[in-house]
Amino acid sequence: MFASLSAFSRFSASSAYRAFSVRGRGSARLTATAVASGLLAVGAIAAAGPAAAEEAPQHQGGAAATLDGLKTYDKAVIHTDGGDQRIPAGLFEMTVDGGGTLKTYCIDIHRPTQEQAKYLETSWGQTSLGTNGDAGKIRWILEHSYPQVDDLSALAEQAGVDSLTEQTAAAGTQVAIWRYSDHVKVDALDPKAEKLADYLEKNARDAAEPRPSLTLEPNAVSGKAGEKLGPVTVRTDADRVTVAPPADAAASGVEVVGKDGEPVTAAADGSELYFDVPAAAADGSSALTVQATTPVPVGRAFTGVTQSQTQILAGSSESTVSAGATATWAKKGAIPALSAKKNCAKGGVDVTAANEGDEPFSFELMGTEHTVEAGQSQTVTVPVQEDQPYSFTIKGPGGLNKNFKGILDCKTSAATGVGTTEEPRNQPSPAAAGDAPVAVAVDGPDLAETGSSNATPMILGIAAVFVVLGGAAVFFFRKKESAPGSGAE
Repeated sequence: MFASLSAFSRFSASSAYRAFSVRGRGSARLTATAVASGLLAVGAIAAAGPAAAEEAPQHQGGAAATLDGLKTYDKAVIHTDGGDQRIPAGLFEMTVDGGGTLKTYCIDIHRPTQEQAKYLETSWGQTSLGTNGDAGKIRWILEHSYPQVDDLSALAEQAGVDSLTEQTAAAGTQVAIWRYSDHVKVDALDPKAEKLADYLEKNARDAAEPRPSLTLEPNAVSGKAGEKLGPVTVRTDADRVTVAPPADAAASGVEVVGKDGEPVTAAADGSELYFDVPAAAADGSSALTVQATTPVPVGRAFTGVTQSQTQILAGSSESTVSAGATATWAKKGAIPALSAKKNCAKGGVDVTAANEGDEPFSFELMGTEHTVEAGQSQTVTVPVQEDQPYSFTIKGPGGLNKNFKGILDCKTSAATGVGTTEEPRNQPSPAAAGDAPVAVAVDGPDLAETGSSNATPMILGIAAVFVVLGGAAVFFFRKKESAPGSGAE
């Protein structure tokens, strides 16, 4: 997390926003601290044991990686209203947490990359691909070009050229992808790379979204103490998945078991896992983690934890992937399982509340009250502003105190007008995060908006602080005018 963004979060956290109130036996008010420009911003809401608020990016499972930079590239020309601009185009590399290497292409040409940005494997529906009718064609291009096709002679023959280098093959592939991901006018500078881009664009066909490398469905369950809570189903292409028991297992007595009730330490695709909670266990919650080593499927999207251009996977080594699930239990009353994920089709975050208790579970969200009957589930979509960083802390019964954060990145920058100024900075794009800027001869200014910028986080942080200050000022003066002399705090 960049310092400026962290400062913004700390500054905004001084103002609490009431998001949930819960009624029922032993009910407690759930409060949230939100970071959003006048909007409630909700992250994944999953139960956790007594602890200080955790700050963790929203993630449904899979690989987590750090961007190492643009490594194999040539040049391209993007045609804009302000004139033609030359930019690097090619393959990025990422280092996977826990081991592994990924190769990716950009699918948001105008957005900057950030140095050593953290990325998370993500479903298409939580990115601009979710509303892009050409997303399947992008996956086809990835499957039928470099680096998946590493026989450059054969690839050159298909494209109708006498030869290709790794650099021109990467550039041609990236250009073809941009034409479908951003729907921009862009050409490869090298004629052979341009022929490859034209071939890929012309022949691209729809292909299905790839499965996650590893996920758990659902990632939050609930029920009564003395029961097996679940099932939580493993979804993966890995041959074997290791299962880590709850960290508090020794104290709580909770075990992770299979259908037969026997403790498990390993699983595979389709395995059903359960939290076996002792009848004498005090009301509370726990979590399990699964991990595997497997290649990540080509075509999986990767989004930045901070604002950094969205990437799509072109190749993967054997990589470490993981996923988690939580369980909440009580002896009686409403027993909610709360989860959330971004929904780009609806421009917000889906908050799901499932109630496995014996009393209704009621909560208030954005001024509207919702009630989930015993044994039922309900999903509410909370609108969040595009490109809006959000931070959300849940507090509730049993010491529940967990923070989730993220950024709603559902549109390409060209679609939102971000990064399309007429006077871009003098830095090429997409610049290699952590590398020196790539020197290119240009007819006009370089398109810095797809390049790395150390100043971008500071600018965003300052802008965010001014938004919060402005909102606070409006609130203060309205309150003062509406209740003069009231002595309201």
